Amino acid sequence: MVAVWAQWEHVTKVDPDKALHDGDTYAGIANTGTDAIIIGGTTNVTEARVQPILDALASTEIPIFVEPTYRPSPSHPEALSGYLLPIVLNADDPLWITGAHHEWIRSSDLEWDYVQPEAYIVLSPASSVATLTQADCDLDIDDVVAYAELAEQVLGQEIVYLEYSGMLGDPAVVAATRDALSSAQLFYGGGIHDYDSAYEMASVADTVIVGDVLHDAGIETVEETVRGTKDAKNDS
Repeated sequence: MVAVWAQWEHVTKVDPDKALHDGDTYAGIANTGTDAIIIGGTTNVTEARVQPILDALASTEIPIFVEPTYRPSPSHPEALSGYLLPIVLNADDPLWITGAHHEWIRSSDLEWDYVQPEAYIVLSPASSVATLTQADCDLDIDDVVAYAELAEQVLGQEIVYLEYSGMLGDPAVVAATRDALSSAQLFYGGGIHDYDSAYEMASVADTVIVGDVLHDAGIETVEETVRGTKDAKNDS
């Protein structure tokens, strides 16, 4: 059976700590053509903030996942497809490699069918996620590729996520990372803000993820990034 995320070309990430653009609704995100919605962010991602978004998305048909920075709940709202659990490979703070995960597992009865880990490589030193995790972002292309191979070949990860949060990444790094993976899905996030940037990164990654553009520019711009992504995949 093919994993649901293996079919994703474009994903929209909703940050519970940020407001939507004027006039936009959460339900409207599902009508952009995006393949899935991820609810997650660096700060103030709590069940109290996530639950109203899940309620607003209850009638949508596309997959909805949460990237928790809180302990995942053993009970699952109807709208929730599952949890994507970040493991930040280049974090200097071990809390974000195994620490928080160990605590969640020790203190709750997780249903593993609802949990899928993601091997993150954080590459934007000015980002909130780099600060929070104390990530070492001073990596060259060989370092990034080695982390990706470590994720897939040693740790058995099915998702590798290059997180450039707030900046557009180097397409050569993204392409080399994808080429190094045998079967893992390469997620790319960071700096996608229009048709062209979506097209460029979708040409070198398996899945592109847009986030800030939703909150800063709105759903119509998200639709542009969907078109750019789909066109890149059709042209490849």
